Amino acid sequence: MTVVPLLLLCSLALVLGSIVMFVFSARQGDCHDSDRICLMPLEDDTVERPEGPNSSSPLV
Repeated sequence: MTVVPLLLLCSLALVLGSIVMFVFSARQGDCHDSDRICLMPLEDDTVERPEGPNSSSPLV
């Protein structure tokens, strides 16, 4: 039964560490861009190329 206190201590350390990391992340404002980042794959990938004198020549 000496393993139970060790497991409780480890689980408590993990919970406290996750709370500390959450507070640290929330204070830095890392989660404010999550709405924009999750919609990035839905953006259109087409890029308009400027028309110039060399735009009609094929690539060599």
